[in-house]
Order: sequence, then C-alpha cells, then structure tokens
Amino acid sequence: MVGPRNNMWDDNDPCFVISVAARMVRVHTQTLRYYEREGLLEPARSRGNIRLYSQKDIEKLRSIKSLTDELGINLAGVQVVMQLMERISDLEKQVLNLNQQLSHTRNIRRM
Repeated sequence: MVGPRNNMWDDNDPCFVISVAARMVRVHTQTLRYYEREGLLEPARSRGNIRLYSQKDIEKLRSIKSLTDELGINLAGVQVVMQLMERISDLEKQVLNLNQQLSHTRNIRRM
C-alpha cells in the first residue's frame, strides 16, 4: 500500500487491487465492476488483467459514492456531474493559462 506522501508515489499510480479499493470506499467489489461497465471509471490493468486502482480512482469512487448515497443521484446523473466536474477543471486550467499569458504580455509592455 501507499506509504507517506513522497516523490516515489503519484496519485495516478495504479496500486490497489479491487478488493482493497472496495474496502477503502466501503462498497462491494461487484459495485466497482458495475461502475466500470457503466463507464464511470476505467481502472488500469496488470499484465494478468487484474484491475488496479490509483489514489485518483479511489477519490473518484468516493465522489460517486457520495453523490449516490448522500444526494440520491442515479448513475446517469453521476455521469453528467462527473463530466461537468471535468469540464470545470479544464476551464480552470485554461483560465490559469490565459492569466499567465496576460501577465507575461503586461510584463513585456512595461519594458
């Protein structure tokens, strides 16, 4: 399992088998397989075709569980929410990039 945060581990590194991931999120392994069939996430696979989940996958699973359990959103709704969250993240990155470009342009003009 993942130890303390250090440069050796990345949140995208697949390191949890399905049973461990299910325990971490407190769902049945069949639930994780169902989420995969529904296209809500796609875990990495080992050479032996074993599902491997990253820390980011675990966070996504916790979000899915929260949306379904606490807010009562069905899986189709969860899929829409997840797509919107991705879009927001992409737009935030674009805004950051544009702000950096604007700052760079202003610095050039001051010279």
